[in-house]
Amino acid sequence: MAIDRAMLDRASSGERWLRLYRWAPHCLSFGRHEPALRRYDRPKIADLGLDVVRRPTGGRAVWHAEELTYALAMPGDALGGLRQAYEEIHRMLLAALRMLGVRAEMAPARRTAGLDAGACFASPAGGEIVIGGRKVVGSAQLREGGGLLQHGSILLAGQQRTVQDVTLGGGPPDLAGPLADAIGRSPDVHEVADAVAAAAADRWGGAWERATVSAELLGEAARHEVRFRSPAWTWRA
Repeated sequence: MAIDRAMLDRASSGERWLRLYRWAPHCLSFGRHEPALRRYDRPKIADLGLDVVRRPTGGRAVWHAEELTYALAMPGDALGGLRQAYEEIHRMLLAALRMLGVRAEMAPARRTAGLDAGACFASPAGGEIVIGGRKVVGSAQLREGGGLLQHGSILLAGQQRTVQDVTLGGGPPDLAGPLADAIGRSPDVHEVADAVAAAAADRWGGAWERATVSAELLGEAARHEVRFRSPAWTWRA
């Protein structure tokens, strides 16, 4: 999370970043504004040995296991207003999934689900990507200091039942629609990442340089690391 937050700092100065990664170990992430202590069973999460973090972006909880996370940072005015940028990024991701032969589509416009509506994948918001009505990509956005950061999870396989299992009082049914169900096999994560990178370059043009996270960016991320490691931040009500 600290790296993605550092990318947002750079985006405020005009840079554009697309980061694609997986989580080791698997992790439960809360949205920025979720009332974690009131919603999730902290003792049960500890007993299960689950790692937990709170994202800088909004939205609802995601179980990061059989998925690919994307983080896109760019100047805040690069793609228009919040809703316009949100949908434009999803159109790029939709193009990536179609490169893989997936018959996905954008969910119709509807009122955004509230924070009490369960896991991120419990229901699609308008403009999110679905397969047969079931959500395959969940996203959230943050605008700060002239920059835009959009996080999202592309579900490769499995479900999001873990979120429901640790929700106090249970939660709504999981409506996740992983890529594996659509293509009949477990997708190769590198194949999916390559498709996303190609779709971004095709849609937005420019010279994209493929690179690993630099020592310089890690140093900038260290300024944010204390917050994301803090239980007070992660478990605030």
